Amino acid sequence: MPAAWMTDLVHALADGLDAPLFLVKGVIAILLVCLLCGTVGALVVGNRMAFFSDAMAHSAFAGVALGYLSAIAAGSGQDDETISWLVPLVMVLFGAGVGAAIVYVRERTGLASDTVIGVFFALAIGFGAMLFRLLQERSRFNPESFLFGSLVFVPESDLVYLLVLAVAVGVLFVRRYNDLVFASFSPSLARTRRIGLRANNYLFIVLLALVVNLSIKAVGALLINALLVVPAAAAANVSRNLRQMFWLTLALCVASGLLGFVLSVYTSFGGVKFGPSGTIVVVSVGFFFLSVAAAGVKNRPLFAAGRAGQ
Repeated sequence: MPAAWMTDLVHALADGLDAPLFLVKGVIAILLVCLLCGTVGALVVGNRMAFFSDAMAHSAFAGVALGYLSAIAAGSGQDDETISWLVPLVMVLFGAGVGAAIVYVRERTGLASDTVIGVFFALAIGFGAMLFRLLQERSRFNPESFLFGSLVFVPESDLVYLLVLAVAVGVLFVRRYNDLVFASFSPSLARTRRIGLRANNYLFIVLLALVVNLSIKAVGALLINALLVVPAAAAANVSRNLRQMFWLTLALCVASGLLGFVLSVYTSFGGVKFGPSGTIVVVSVGFFFLSVAAAGVKNRPLFAAGRAGQ
């Protein structure tokens, strides 16, 4: 089993720390997801792609349906090992295809970006809804876990995918961070430096598709966009430059994830535990409002000049 070493690692950490297995697995999952979302979140906000990332998250609904139906068509509808790699692969390919199509149509038409995104958003949701009944009848797909995620029940194979992606994203950002930043924040400056705008835009689309689709099982389709946008928006309120915004986004995302997860595990209301993914998002929004108050005191948010010019 490809994820056997991850299973051994999780059990070893649980035994070494004398902690419940679900707690260790949840912490690993949220650390990986928050590191990924925090890394790309600053570029999402800086490039005004919040609606775009939301569309990518919802296109995963159609992607997961296609993935399960592909497994069924291949005669592996009950084979958990095949499903564990085939469904994420189809989801990523479908998400990257939708993202690339949005960029292509936007470049070839005079329509506003939000209009083009809205069209593909509707297509992805409609296509997923069209396949939903068939998916329910022929697979064990749980729509609730897809919408809201399940940090403590993420398969070890998904943790391996997230870890590999986190390493790949880290290497990519070390090598091409400046190119991606120029392409996102200052296309005119990127052209003067002969940075390929189209190549970097498509690269970021594929990267975003990978982050969104591989994080779905942990955080859920309805909440993944919040982790991509809210910490970065909070960081933008109090940052002086783009590099500071990047590191602060990363710190706020990880802090929101860990604090929200701890609160969901150790607090309850009337004996009922809070959902971890929702608690994490609420904590991140709390950080955002604190940043709004801090920006009001300092009166120097990063994008103030941009807003003043609009």
